[in-house]
Amino acid sequence: MKTIKLPLSKITKPERNVRIHTEKQIQEFARSVKMFGQIRPIVIDENNVIMAGVGLYETLIHLEKKEGDFYKVEGLTENQKKKLMIADNKIFGLGIDNLDTFNQFLDELKHDFDIPGFDEGILRSMVATADEVSQRISEYGTIGANDIADMEVAREKKQAIITTVENSNGGADESSAEPPAEETTDVKRYVTCPKCGETIWL
Repeated sequence: MKTIKLPLSKITKPERNVRIHTEKQIQEFARSVKMFGQIRPIVIDENNVIMAGVGLYETLIHLEKKEGDFYKVEGLTENQKKKLMIADNKIFGLGIDNLDTFNQFLDELKHDFDIPGFDEGILRSMVATADEVSQRISEYGTIGANDIADMEVAREKKQAIITTVENSNGGADESSAEPPAEETTDVKRYVTCPKCGETIWL
């Protein structure tokens, strides 16, 4: 297959495209092109209309590239062009990931998980050992010594306010007085909601 270089200004997108390319996909496509270059050609017809590779073309435009690599297919009927566009987008999705090899590659990458198309944090969690996961869970939202001290100060202030109110009323009935809070040194855990910021105690 012989590829040719053409100015992007000479290329035309099809009026209709089978695949919708999201902003996120273009961003990840851009990461890939920056990291590896254009590793496959864009397929065009004799009129320089794209039949396969619209997302890649949009990525090159996004990166302000002036030219790209193309593979020109000539002599197809309009029906064959439509079939090519449908097949190109469908056949790739029929493959199945080999998870064993995928996991082996992740191990061999030694935590270098800057991979276009993937979230680095998710990849790190995939290769974490059971002990590492347990450690992260145990540490998540743990209150330290300083937090416990702050809670004690807040409790003492609350108790002082109650005492002041009781004294101003000439003394409160013991049956209605709030019992003193129990001293605790237990480590408590909480989760903070990422949307509303509410603290949820576990």
